[in-house]
Amino acid sequence: MLVPIFTLKLNHKINPRMVAIGKYDGIHPCLTAATQAGKVFIHNPHTRGQRPAAHRLSQSTQDNDISLLNINQAVSCLTAGTLGPNTTGHTLLVGSQTNLLAYDVHDNTDIFYKEVTDGANAIVLGKLGDIQSPLAIIGGNCALQGFDFEGNDRFWTVTGDNVRSLVLCDFTADGKNELLVGSEDFDIRVFREDELVTEMAENETVTSLCHMHGSRFGYALANGTVGVYDRTARYWRIKSKNHAMSIHAFDLNADGVVELITGWSNGKIDARSDRTGEVIFKDNFSSSVAGVVEGDYRMDGQIQLICTSVEGEVRGYLPASKEMKGNLMDASVEQDLIRELSQRKQNLMLELRNYEENAKALPGVSEGESKMGVIPANTQLQTALSVRRATESQRAHIELNISTPNETIIRAVLIFAEGIFEGESHVVHPSAQNLSCCVRVPIIPPKDIPVDLHIKAFVGGKTSTQFHVFEITRQLPRFSMYDLNVDPSAVQPTGKVTFSINDRPQRVVMWLNQNFLLPEGIDSPDITFTALRGGGLLKINMQPSGEVDEFHSVHQKLTAAMADHSNYIRNMLVQAEDARLMGDWRNMKKRYIELYDLNRDLINEYKIRSNNHNALLARLKSVNQAIQRAGRLRVGKLKTQVITACRDAIKNNNINALFKIMKAGTASS
Repeated sequence: MLVPIFTLKLNHKINPRMVAIGKYDGIHPCLTAATQAGKVFIHNPHTRGQRPAAHRLSQSTQDNDISLLNINQAVSCLTAGTLGPNTTGHTLLVGSQTNLLAYDVHDNTDIFYKEVTDGANAIVLGKLGDIQSPLAIIGGNCALQGFDFEGNDRFWTVTGDNVRSLVLCDFTADGKNELLVGSEDFDIRVFREDELVTEMAENETVTSLCHMHGSRFGYALANGTVGVYDRTARYWRIKSKNHAMSIHAFDLNADGVVELITGWSNGKIDARSDRTGEVIFKDNFSSSVAGVVEGDYRMDGQIQLICTSVEGEVRGYLPASKEMKGNLMDASVEQDLIRELSQRKQNLMLELRNYEENAKALPGVSEGESKMGVIPANTQLQTALSVRRATESQRAHIELNISTPNETIIRAVLIFAEGIFEGESHVVHPSAQNLSCCVRVPIIPPKDIPVDLHIKAFVGGKTSTQFHVFEITRQLPRFSMYDLNVDPSAVQPTGKVTFSINDRPQRVVMWLNQNFLLPEGIDSPDITFTALRGGGLLKINMQPSGEVDEFHSVHQKLTAAMADHSNYIRNMLVQAEDARLMGDWRNMKKRYIELYDLNRDLINEYKIRSNNHNALLARLKSVNQAIQRAGRLRVGKLKTQVITACRDAIKNNNINALFKIMKAGTASS
């Protein structure tokens, strides 16, 4: 149980997921957050009266305890922590879609300012693998990049899609940190430096990750799902109609095990057991939660849980003492317990009545037999999956056939599956005239992920009023929406890729049988599929475009032109002011008209530069994804070597070498 111990009202709105605590002088914790105006505010109530030097940092006119850091562009992520080996205080790291700033708040100076072409959607600070120095690791447009305290690029690799969340933890229990990456393609990937260790598939964008203890970590998805993994095993998950804005691990009951704290879009804060997901504590803000952090903000030796809202409200909590815990229990807990026990009693009474009625019917086994739901002993639930192409009346889909082997009927079917049905469940309830021993359910997976179908069916006689519940689990393969193509006259695609693989053909055949829905087992890897979503044949295409260099060139030209115009504007401003001071109104008016025209040209050039930048990011994403696919065609050290060689080829602008590396694994002929 948590007790609120302080509340602050800050006159600044806070961006969601952009809140941190930093000890910038090595002693005093400061609440740091990004605002919507392209600024970062630093709340420091411990050293009042000390005004910052005139560099990036300035004093807020609304609050003497707040200093403002002007970034002059939209902030996309921030964090604070120890970056340099000899620094006494923490470093503030601020990312945008074009740059990463490492800032010394105490000395009010830039440590480094780096351009990041892949953008910075998420950031984490700490040690990774065998790299000795702490790294500021940013996740952007399908890429991961790590900088040391001097701004040197010490780590780089590619990932499957745009990165949305990062966390460091010892996932493999080897005493070294791995990097967990949540991305827009619904996957949680684990990297040991630039080697992909494993990945877990979810059913929505992974928006937040937090380390709990050991190899256990919490996660949040864009659809309101929150849960806990221990390595690749999911302990629990819950789904809400609201969105999880921030998650954090904090020990609120002093049992030595942290709980998962979640801040929601409706302003609710709740704490859940890491083992079961049971709610232990909850509180409410009047607006959406922006971030959840921890720190000794009162400087009294006790770590507080600090929650912030988007409207600038800040609350600090401490675990309640043993004497207070009994008095601070939420009033609704007792009511919830009574309601749960009443429901359990009702279910048990209903089950007992069914047993009694069945016991009365069994000795006679007459007319009442079928009404009581008695079924043959050999009744079992059978399932089959098959691929169905599109027709005039129905889209392409996977057909799930649920049946029984005798004259019994299936009254209803309930299917639970992640990421397939709205609400993650689907009910089929045939009308009384259409009851039979078989039910067909069309399934359309939105993407290529393996899905467990948890099926419950009500089975009984034709005149039954009570039914038996059968449960079965069936897995939908990852590539179920691909149909075997047996038409030899089908038009073959013009593009193809050839690569080497060290596995035997039998291993490939086994993989095909496990990951595709085939009418019968195959014994040869020579096979062609039709993609039911797009209608094309299943091929891997990597086509060079050369557009990245063009966009880079345009970007540099536009940047140089804008710099020239900026210098010209400064000169004209001086001339206009000189004319004003000398009373030369004609020349002053002329200069300001020229300034107006230049300003309009600058705005137009900025729009062109922005469109060029977005197009460049799209091409870089394609290049990064191509490198990742090339790496995933290899295993072990060869995979790492391919990714590193591809990166070096890009740095050296050697496109021919890049193509050779993707094809053969090496640039040598």
